[in-house]
Amino acid sequence: MQPYRHTVQYYETDKMGVVHHSNYIRWMEEARVDFLRQIGWELSRLEALGVGSPVTALECRFRRPAVFAEDIFITVCVRQFGGVRIQLGYTMLNSAGETVCEAQSEHCFLHTDGSLVRLQRELPEFSSVLKELAEAARP
Repeated sequence: MQPYRHTVQYYETDKMGVVHHSNYIRWMEEARVDFLRQIGWELSRLEALGVGSPVTALECRFRRPAVFAEDIFITVCVRQFGGVRIQLGYTMLNSAGETVCEAQSEHCFLHTDGSLVRLQRELPEFSSVLKELAEAARP
């Protein structure tokens, strides 16, 4: 898996010259979309199948400030997968290899009518990929 690279834009910074905390959540979304592409399950593919994955929980730990024009490299991993819910982990590093932020998001999978998608039964190939990634991420 290749880390997702985001270059900090000027508009993402505040008066102190550092990235405003709300932008890290946007970067997580960018990295998640890239992660799905890398594993062969693009968001557009899931949406075409009538599947969405809304965020149900978020947690961020800010370790050091990110600043304008800095490249941030975001690694995404599957921390837990239970067939209906998934927990993703994010590690954000700057070009010096310093941790900027550690985060996690939790998502469920829903049909367009709002009912839960049971991936193992309805999308077994996708479920299998997520299971393998979750097992590989275990210590």
